[in-house]
Amino acid sequence: MKKILILNASARTVLSKSRMLTSAFAEDWTARFGNDQITHRDLSLHNIPYVDENWVTAAAKPKAIRTPEEMAVLALSDELITELKAADIIVLGSPMYNWSVPGVLKGYIDQIVRVNETWRINREDPANPYTGLLENKTLLLLLSRGGTGYEPGQANAHMNFQSTYLKTVFQVMGVNDIRMVAIDGESQDPGRLKTTISEAIQKVNELVKELSAINVSSCLL
Repeated sequence: MKKILILNASARTVLSKSRMLTSAFAEDWTARFGNDQITHRDLSLHNIPYVDENWVTAAAKPKAIRTPEEMAVLALSDELITELKAADIIVLGSPMYNWSVPGVLKGYIDQIVRVNETWRINREDPANPYTGLLENKTLLLLLSRGGTGYEPGQANAHMNFQSTYLKTVFQVMGVNDIRMVAIDGESQDPGRLKTTISEAIQKVNELVKELSAINVSSCLL
């Protein structure tokens, strides 16, 4: 049985295209594996505070010498990291805001990227200074963008601080099995958008099918 963590970062609800993709994943996965545990965390509804000086001071200390106040400062971060570590598959739905990610998602990332919790410093290899501590996890990036041409070799690739950033962050934490589906051109031709959404949902269903085969195989071991 797999544990799934679904994160949504869009400020929109009904009209959100990234939420369409995460919903498609949840529905398809549940239809195949109804007993699997799926945890939903809506970053736009949960109060994810930005890190401050007290947070940085507390996180830099070994747990054994943190004060009760410092433990309280890190309580939400600890909860989010525990949730992340428990997940076998992480499904992250996010729109592109100003060529990057929503502030709530950046706030979440700052809470979970913690030294000696999700990554550690590798002083023995200056060329690879980070060792990720999240192992055996798959990340699905289900994204939406107003424009087009953001992938490598395309016209707007140099402006893509969304998928490139998210892949880098999770790779630093040790997640290397990363799959992506994106709805591009949300602010452009409505007719073409309808087709693009349909194609993206089909790709999500194909990913579910691929991961389902792996899930079934692991259950037979």
